[in-house]
Amino acid sequence: MWDSCIRRAAPAPAEQERDRGLGLVEVVIAVVLVGLAMIPLMLAALTTVEASSMRRTATRVETVLANAADRVNRAGESCAGYDVYVKAAALAEGWESSQASASYQYYVPASSPTVAGTWQEGTCPGAVRPDGLLQLVTITVTSPDGKVSRTMEVVKSDV
Repeated sequence: MWDSCIRRAAPAPAEQERDRGLGLVEVVIAVVLVGLAMIPLMLAALTTVEASSMRRTATRVETVLANAADRVNRAGESCAGYDVYVKAAALAEGWESSQASASYQYYVPASSPTVAGTWQEGTCPGAVRPDGLLQLVTITVTSPDGKVSRTMEVVKSDV
């Protein structure tokens, strides 16, 4: 009953032009623009993930390095070296023992107090550790992927 009473007027020609919707060209342009906006966002997200992963690896390397330095500091003075302590720090992280290494120098004082002494390669000047020996242990830790490497020097002395 009401349907017959209500008549809808046909839209005016100007309204017909506005109400056509979007054409294929407009849709394609919109998709391309959105895609162009998404590329930098995706690249930024990828860069963030990579940086986070690298920082996590660097943190693990620094943890192993600090652990190795602590183990060397706590070890008794020795002419045999401290490799076992350094490698144990890498193993404690679940890495191969080859990821951590140590090199050694010892200090040889000069004969005159006005002249500086020298550093010599090795753990000790002989098979027996002399009193007052000063050792420099250089610890190097490298991540399993080889991308991050850190070095720390530890001075050992019984003085």
